[in-house]
Amino acid sequence: MTKKTASVRWTGRGKTGHGLISTETRALNDYPYGFGSRFEDDRRGTNPEEILGAALAACFTMAFSFACDKAGMETVRIDTTASVRLIMHDEDFAIDHIALTMEALVPGMDQAVFQELAEMAKRNCPLSKALASIPEISLQATLIPEADPR
Repeated sequence: MTKKTASVRWTGRGKTGHGLISTETRALNDYPYGFGSRFEDDRRGTNPEEILGAALAACFTMAFSFACDKAGMETVRIDTTASVRLIMHDEDFAIDHIALTMEALVPGMDQAVFQELAEMAKRNCPLSKALASIPEISLQATLIPEADPR
């Protein structure tokens, strides 16, 4: 149905080298990344884990909105954060947990239906399916009360 493209150019050695990430849409255009932005606190670049988290958060959020549409409910606002944990495992790195945190304003939706649709969206969004090898993808979903001005 659709195919999207991203590319990377890496120069230099592992710890001292650097890369440039670009996407087909140019949302990222020669955006830097390297050891410092991945394993240290260098905020001048990105890293694969935050890009993965952003992609999962975006996919899950859209899937939740579609699920609400199908249930006849309108999503007014959805805010989602994904936190990706990279650990050392057997002398190699692994992602062992992604925590999704979502707050949504969906007028007229009750808590039980909200939680059911959120869990369904987490299970069924294409990126969740692609990331099935990750031991845990958790979800904390909060339905914002209609009177809440957030």
